[in-house]
Amino acid sequence: MSFQPLSSASSRRGLVLGMLGAAVLAATACQKAPPTFASMDLTGAEYGRDFSLQDPDGRTRTLADFRGKAVMLFFGFTQCPDACPTALARAAEVRRLLGPQGARLQVIFVTIDPERDTAAVLKEYTHAFDPDFLGLRADLPGTAAVAKEFKVHYQKVPTGSSYTMDHTAFTYVLDPQGRLRLAMRHELSAQDAARDVGLLLSQAG
Repeated sequence: MSFQPLSSASSRRGLVLGMLGAAVLAATACQKAPPTFASMDLTGAEYGRDFSLQDPDGRTRTLADFRGKAVMLFFGFTQCPDACPTALARAAEVRRLLGPQGARLQVIFVTIDPERDTAAVLKEYTHAFDPDFLGLRADLPGTAAVAKEFKVHYQKVPTGSSYTMDHTAFTYVLDPQGRLRLAMRHELSAQDAARDVGLLLSQAG
C-alpha cells in the first residue's frame, strides 16, 4: 500500500490549527483561577454600598474614608452577651494573624442600640478589643437606614425591666475599593477569616 502525501495547502492548514490550539492552551494555563473564600462570596452585590455615621468624636464617616483598606463591618450592641464580643475578638485575632498587612484592615462596629450606646460607651467598648477599632452610630432613623442598606435585621426584645437586641450576626468585609465582597458567618475561624482578608488585600496590590 502506498500513501499519498498531503497537499501543501493541507499541510499549512494543519500547521495553523496546531498553532492556534497551542496558543489557546497557553492562554488557559496563564489564567489564574478565581480565589476560593471560606466566607460567603458577595462579589457583585447591589447593597451595602455606603453609610453615613458618626464616630465617637462626632465626625461623619463614610466608606470613602477607608479607601485603600479592607473593612470588617459588624452590626451589634455593647450589651450583647455573646455574638458581638466573639466577633470583635475574632477581628482582633485576624489583625494579629495578618502581620504587617493588619495595618491595612479597618474594623468597624456599628451599634443597633443607639439609645444606650453613646459615643463614649462605643469608644470604650471597641478600644477594649483593639485601639484601632472604630465604633459608629446614628440616631434611630439613621440606624434603621444603614441596617436596611446592608440587609441587617434587628429588633428590640423586652427582658423584664430592660431589653436585649436580636440581630444578624454576619461580619461583612469590603475590599480596599469599598466594594462589599464577603459575609463571614459567626462560626468562621480567625484563621480562615484572616486568609480571606489576605486574599482581598493581595488582589488590591
